[in-house]
Amino acid sequence: MTPTLRTERLLLEPYIPEDEEGFVALFQDTRVSQWMGDGPACEAADRALFRRIFTKVYAQDLFDVWAVRRHGLLVGHAEIKRTDVVAGHEIIYALAPTAWGSGLGTELAEAIVAYCFDSLGLTEVHATVAAPNKASLTLLDRIGFEHVRDIKEDDGSITRVLVRRPTVSRALGPGPDE
Repeated sequence: MTPTLRTERLLLEPYIPEDEEGFVALFQDTRVSQWMGDGPACEAADRALFRRIFTKVYAQDLFDVWAVRRHGLLVGHAEIKRTDVVAGHEIIYALAPTAWGSGLGTELAEAIVAYCFDSLGLTEVHATVAAPNKASLTLLDRIGFEHVRDIKEDDGSITRVLVRRPTVSRALGPGPDE
């Protein structure tokens, strides 16, 4: 079951049926959807995707999917799921343009990564990002993701594969080999 996560300014919680209009609006905004999956989809496809979150993802407890809220309003979407593209777990996140430029993307990505390491016990987390998506590449670099390889897509575009591993806190003092 997808847990509720809190950051300083965001609430990540499972979607509720009443979120459908906000979800569809987020995914219909081409400034957002151009970077998601295969890019923009028709409204009917986004509505079907929203319904599958309940009928498949939540019903079968496949992976964690969150509605991202700020001040009670839906401002984004987030997921962590296993994928064969990276042979591991991948974070996925999106924010509405009204939430851009205020550090919320960094806050959101860090919260998902912390959940992956602290709650799921993962030893690495991946992200796949379209090469032209400089904002996400910069954000992920800033929070410790490293570029590991590129994937050339069927349409000739490039997707960057990034990875992050847990950092060891030096505040704990030297390890046994030091």
